[in-house]
Amino acid sequence: MNVPSADIKLKKKITEIGQFIGNTPLWELKNVFPRKEVKIFAKLEWMQLGESVKARPAYNIIRESIFSGEMSNEKILLDATSGNTGIAYASIGAALRIPVTLCIPENVSSERKNLLKMLGATIIFTSPFESTDGAQFEAKLLAEKFPDKYFYADQYSNSNNWKAHFNHTSEEIYFQTNKEITHFVAGLGTTGTFTGTGRKLKLLNEKIQLVSLQPETIMHGLEGWKHLETAMVPAIYDPTLADGTLSVPTNEAYNLIKIVAQKEGLLISPSSAANLAGAIKVSENIPQGAVVTIFPDNLSKYGEVLNSIN
Repeated sequence: MNVPSADIKLKKKITEIGQFIGNTPLWELKNVFPRKEVKIFAKLEWMQLGESVKARPAYNIIRESIFSGEMSNEKILLDATSGNTGIAYASIGAALRIPVTLCIPENVSSERKNLLKMLGATIIFTSPFESTDGAQFEAKLLAEKFPDKYFYADQYSNSNNWKAHFNHTSEEIYFQTNKEITHFVAGLGTTGTFTGTGRKLKLLNEKIQLVSLQPETIMHGLEGWKHLETAMVPAIYDPTLADGTLSVPTNEAYNLIKIVAQKEGLLISPSSAANLAGAIKVSENIPQGAVVTIFPDNLSKYGEVLNSIN
């Protein structure tokens, strides 16, 4: 069977892009939590194409769809997002010359909206009161109405989301800590990071404790996070995986942003600060260990947050 040259080029290009995804550095937070018996580490996930942790699942979803034949130059990539996955889709899509359409809650930060427009994505705004649940509903309707027009990536149900972390993020963490990791702590949004990384870490060492994080209240300021008791639970979420769950108040996370900037020299986002808040809570209650969390992105997309802190 003859394979169209366009498909061959697309497969070659997506494979080349892979070298710019993942392999992010692991940062030890020595000044924020100066306790010798317990070390806290964070993966600096903005240091890859797309500038967030979402580059990993976005790349894996696109790559697998191209190699399976679901995605081609003839289709538009469609998904719902709160911003970071959309930016990753748009960045990779631009490099591949694949059009991207995104359903996004209208209240996402202006920086994210501007970045998506700059990258050439088509944006469909959805109700700010329905969060990403409303965006998912709109994307699903479009996909069902125009099945030949769109490849619906569906990051909340697509197993290639969590598999990106299962196959890569987990092993990076395990070996970057010289196999000494004792706890993995991460917030829940699409739940792909926690599910994929956690599953593999348990296979590498069943003694590693997995702690999931959620916002303390329904109305919170942690973009990308879900209050699972009141939101649509992603199909990829595994409720049996976590050894423990903690709640993080938004104000606690926001207070950490300035502390980390002044003590570590890192400008981290609210969700990164929330992950750190959870990691600190875990670290305060163990005699010794190596606690690893994720810094999904930095502060560059959060001008309003930066202004409020200053």
